[in-house]
Amino acid sequence: MDIIHKKCADLPVFCLHRKENIMLKLRPYEQADVRKILSWSKDEVAFYKWTAGVLGDWPLTEEQFGQVSNLIPFTAVEDDEVVGFFTLRKPGETVDLLRFGFVVVDPEKRGCGYGKRMLLLGIEEARKLGAKKVSLGVFENNPPAYHCYKAAGFQDVPLPEPEYYHVLGQEWNCLEMEQDI
Repeated sequence: MDIIHKKCADLPVFCLHRKENIMLKLRPYEQADVRKILSWSKDEVAFYKWTAGVLGDWPLTEEQFGQVSNLIPFTAVEDDEVVGFFTLRKPGETVDLLRFGFVVVDPEKRGCGYGKRMLLLGIEEARKLGAKKVSLGVFENNPPAYHCYKAAGFQDVPLPEPEYYHVLGQEWNCLEMEQDI
């Protein structure tokens, strides 16, 4: 975790103005959302930070992204504008634990509180589905996402061994986080 804390001190905030009252709502993902969501990944590194390559290689096609419909996908909207996306899934047989995945926010909205608000709404949805705990993974080289998850109440989970993904010829360490709800 020290690497994340040291790197984050110098990160710029891209939000030109912080909104006090983010009027965000969640709705089920619709196929019409795909172009907007895929447009947020301007390069391979950004793409792999939120997909880990699970859906396919960059650039992802709309058809490949359609796999998210097999999960519990949500789109975050503000004033009918798509501003975020994530999925929930059951990693086990029950809904006691639900796992967040493919968490992404419009780059123009990052640093403004949208990610935290979206996750808090997602946690409420998980609670409605009967979950007692939520979890997610975040790459160590993605400190803004890590701090967003911490701000939403997620805690670090020590792993017996590091979990590495092979991405772009490198090994990316994936940190585990969870929260009782």
